[in-house]
Amino acid sequence: MVSDYKTLRTRRDGGVSHVTLDSPPVNVLGVQMFADLHDYLTKVREDETLKVIIFDSAVPDFFIAHVDMSLIDQPQAFDALLALAPEGLNIFQALGEMLRHQPQVTIVKLEGQARGGGAEFVAAADMCFAAIGKAGLSQCEALMGIVPGGGGTQYLAQKMTRNRALEVVLGADVIDAETAAAWGWINRALPPEALTEHVERIAKNIANLADGVISAAKSALPAADLASGMLTEHAAWAGLFSRPAAAELIRGGLRLGAQTPGGEAQLETIMRSLKPTVR
Repeated sequence: MVSDYKTLRTRRDGGVSHVTLDSPPVNVLGVQMFADLHDYLTKVREDETLKVIIFDSAVPDFFIAHVDMSLIDQPQAFDALLALAPEGLNIFQALGEMLRHQPQVTIVKLEGQARGGGAEFVAAADMCFAAIGKAGLSQCEALMGIVPGGGGTQYLAQKMTRNRALEVVLGADVIDAETAAAWGWINRALPPEALTEHVERIAKNIANLADGVISAAKSALPAADLASGMLTEHAAWAGLFSRPAAAELIRGGLRLGAQTPGGEAQLETIMRSLKPTVR
């Protein structure tokens, strides 16, 4: 596996590219991973010989833990990337929308946890197949005093009923693979030993389709226009992020072990133990 990226490893097998997220210990979505993903998706966008992109993780228990919480004390960290965001989207929404509109078929092979921005990345992909007993999804932002701000509310509204989306956003619990499949968040939940074979088979079958079939299918099944909803989501997220409670909760979570393997294993418990002095 070779790569020019610091947080990704890539390899090509005919019309299928494998992109492995590799930023231990828990694959947080920080500035470097964001930049690497944006650069990779941009570079392959015009490659008509590439048909399918499979995303997986080199960190067994985590796909993308969530956006890097330490950025709460680095407010200028994403400034260099702001120019990459189209008008009407914040930088986190821009990544999801880039993935959602990628001409290749994008597939997530989910074997660990995907919270916050990680769950949004999963939802933005064309397909996701997850390992039963190992994979989990969570929009954990409410425990940090905010709401999803990277497209999560809009993607959930497209994939499941409103009452279930509200349970995901406000309940802020980890949803197991089988429940996520039943709710429409992912395609299928599979036994761990069957996951790789299934993903590889469907990817190769799609890559072997006649030229033009993928683009025709994506045109006939277009990604929904979420522009107005993204603006509403950003306003809701930004309004809460600017409040003192959000910073207090996020810093408190980091102090108690968030973004360490042990802390992430019990992130919801850690975050629920925190009581902001300003609500």
